[in-house]
Order: sequence, then C-alpha cells, then structure tokens
Amino acid sequence: MSRAFLALLARDLRLALRAGGGAGLGVVFFLAVVVVTPFAIGPDLALLARIGPAILWIGALLASLIGLDRLFAADAEDGSLDGLSMLALPLELVAAAKGLAHWIATGLPLVVAAPVLALLLNLAPASIGALTLTLLVGTPAITFLGLIGAAFAAVFRRGGLLVAVLVMPLTIPVLIFAVAATGTALGGTVPFGTPFRILIGLSLAAMVLGPVAAAAALRVARD
Repeated sequence: MSRAFLALLARDLRLALRAGGGAGLGVVFFLAVVVVTPFAIGPDLALLARIGPAILWIGALLASLIGLDRLFAADAEDGSLDGLSMLALPLELVAAAKGLAHWIATGLPLVVAAPVLALLLNLAPASIGALTLTLLVGTPAITFLGLIGAAFAAVFRRGGLLVAVLVMPLTIPVLIFAVAATGTALGGTVPFGTPFRILIGLSLAAMVLGPVAAAAALRVARD
C-alpha cells in the first residue's frame, strides 16, 4: 500500500511539473500580488510592515488554489480516476496522495519564496521567520481543504468556480490564526505559540477530513 501511495505521489508530481502550472505559476502569481500592492498603498513603509503578513498570506491563499480545479477533473475526463479507484489504495489515500503532490508542487515553493518577497514589504527579520513558519504549517490546510472543492469540480464538469466558492470560506480560520501568529512578531499581548498551535491543529484536521470528504464526493459521483 505504501508503494502504491508513493507511486501515485511521484506520478502526480511529474504531471504537475510537466504541465508547467504548478510551482511556476503559483510563485509568479504570488510575486505579482506582492509587487503590485505597494503601488496601491503608497510609500508608507510602516504601514507596509504592519499589513505585510496579511498581504503575503492572502497572496499565498489565492496562489494555492491555482490548479486545484483540475486535480481530479483531469483524471475523471480521461478515465484515470476509474483506474485509481481500483487500486489497492482506498480513495481517501488516493486523495491524500494527490493533495500532497499538489502542495509540494505549489505550496512548498510559496514557502521558499516568501522570505525574499517579504523584504519588499519591509518586514522585520522576526516577522519574516514567523511568516515562513506559519506558511509552512498553514498552506497544507489550504491544499487539503481544497481537495473538497476539487472533488466537486470533478463531479460537476466545468465546475472550477466551485473550488473558490467552497474552499474560501473554509480557509478563513486558517487565514485568521496565521496572520495573528505572524502579527505577534510585530509586538502584541498574545504569545506566538497560542495562534500557532491552533494553526497546527487546523492543518492536522484538514489533512484528515479533506481526503475523507473528497473521497466521499467521488464515491457519490461514481454511484
């Protein structure tokens, strides 16, 4: 079972990188958000440093949604999804493997790029470190919650808009606690560990519930 899981993970990683819409497109979108925002706000460096974590997290949230609508839809269109459902792996682990591959191809490059892009928003070193930690912990929650929307997008053909409609409300708690944890580095009454531990809990819950809900939606579609 573990060998089948790793084989599926490697397959989806190859497809994501070969399609050119994984790491590259997400980072370019992330960069565009960070570069354009200072022009809209103006040359107030103190204001940029104060709202910088929120800007970066909103950019990461939107960039993480790129490609999610095709996560199951492409396999459903060419019949690969029927073959995957016949593997020794349960559908929950199939969904988990596809979610992990998407995070490695899209979410992880955002984490790597965030410290560099944070310099454009005048963030202090302590804030950059806190931001990177929250992105590393929080972006998997976005991806695995996105599995639910991706499964519905595969069920309802051309339902890519469903990903944003379903996933965005679910990711609001992740966004709130991630920005709160990063904001503690700027000075605050709440210690960093409190919102950060809640963010870890949200990510762990999403990594369990996301594949289960996605598998349930795919089973309903097959029946």
